[in-house]
Amino acid sequence: MTTTLATDVLVIGSGAGGSVTAATLVSAGHDVTVVEEGPWIDPDAVEPFSLDEFVLKYRHRGMGSAALGVPPIAYAEGCCVGGSTEVNSGLWHRLPPAFVNEWQREYHIEEFTSDTLDRYAEEIERELSVSHLPGAPPPSSAVLERGATKLGWRSVEFLRVFRHDGNDRGVKQTMARTLLPRAVAAGAKVIPECAVTRLIRQGDRVLGARCRRRNPDGVTEELIIHADHVFVCGGAMQTPALLQRSGIRHQIGVGLKLHPSIKIAAVFPQALDHGDVPMHRVTEFSPNLTIGGSASRQSHIALALADSSTDFSDALANWENIAVYYAAIRSEGSGRVIAVPGLRSPLVSYRLTDGDLSRLARGLIHLGELLLAAGATELYPSLTGGPVVRRPEELVQWWDGATRSRTNLMTIHLTSSIRMSQDPNRAGTDSFGRVWGYQNLRVNDASLLPDAPGVNPQAGIMSIAARNCAQFLSQS
Repeated sequence: MTTTLATDVLVIGSGAGGSVTAATLVSAGHDVTVVEEGPWIDPDAVEPFSLDEFVLKYRHRGMGSAALGVPPIAYAEGCCVGGSTEVNSGLWHRLPPAFVNEWQREYHIEEFTSDTLDRYAEEIERELSVSHLPGAPPPSSAVLERGATKLGWRSVEFLRVFRHDGNDRGVKQTMARTLLPRAVAAGAKVIPECAVTRLIRQGDRVLGARCRRRNPDGVTEELIIHADHVFVCGGAMQTPALLQRSGIRHQIGVGLKLHPSIKIAAVFPQALDHGDVPMHRVTEFSPNLTIGGSASRQSHIALALADSSTDFSDALANWENIAVYYAAIRSEGSGRVIAVPGLRSPLVSYRLTDGDLSRLARGLIHLGELLLAAGATELYPSLTGGPVVRRPEELVQWWDGATRSRTNLMTIHLTSSIRMSQDPNRAGTDSFGRVWGYQNLRVNDASLLPDAPGVNPQAGIMSIAARNCAQFLSQS
């Protein structure tokens, strides 16, 4: 049996871009329906960065996704109501003005300036209570600040999408906790566990979407949603895959960008905290190289130690004294996202340049320098067969180990697989996310960014999404 629904605006995806789109348009009087492939999980139902969170909130239960290449680059995607805002660190950084200006010139993007984006960012920051930590940083974050200070390097505490109470307790303001409930209160409908298989096209218009919805009783049904306007907000992987499955391919899925990251599991003389992600970042080498901290639960530490392929049993037994840190680069390389008939997930590839690999090696050495300066006693690099380092003079051993066959990389920031531009030969959408060749089809997520920004992209995604919604409302 097939169920049919109708809506004014259909928003596909409920992450940073989709939530802003839904909340903005329903507040302006539009009838809005949001469909999300993953379930609606209460933000307080599972512990952040836990195995339960991986199983419930990540695509493929948090395992098995990688951009093919030499080396491959592992990545993870949120797959739940709220998307990756439910599982990320909540760090907030506006798009660097130098990149905004560069992208505006290169891609001829209309109404795209730092002043314009900052106006929308300010509104979102007020709504989501973006702020600094009110007290002293936790030990895992203080490591970055202390090491940078000893080396004379610049570091900064990033803002976070957190609301703090009088007891300095912070609660991450995810989309399932904030914008989506507000959108529902204003009349929007959110349909979880509803995967869009393809868009329904007719000429230069999209009439709606064909979906598979899993009902609470476990039964899957076909659902057709008719819509006057469609916003695809599935992220840099799922948005191009859906458009391609629907026969829309011009400049779709090309130019994928990400922040390749290399890690170190660092052992310290004292126990560290493991419940959050460090909010400090070392910016001495920014924007092309950034040093920061990762989630460091016992399972994360075990995986990071295993990347070195050395005997780490003694270290793992003392895992409370270990935290995981990374060096991330802006990459010269790029990738592709290709929807393959018969496969639910797209085929993703990424080509690192030799320059990228050199920057990653340099980043690993700098990260090692910083951690030793901060008091680490042993460093386990994410290099297959990489030696454990205990003194600064030993770091040189890692240079020759950072090869394509021995380097283990990951990323959590995925962008630029469609891009926006007034030049249809450079991008899949115009300056405001409208897909070239279609009157009522728009993209409003991370895939619009012309390049990787060198920082957590959530602030940029949400600011651009709000800007695009304002332009849509001015035209409708």
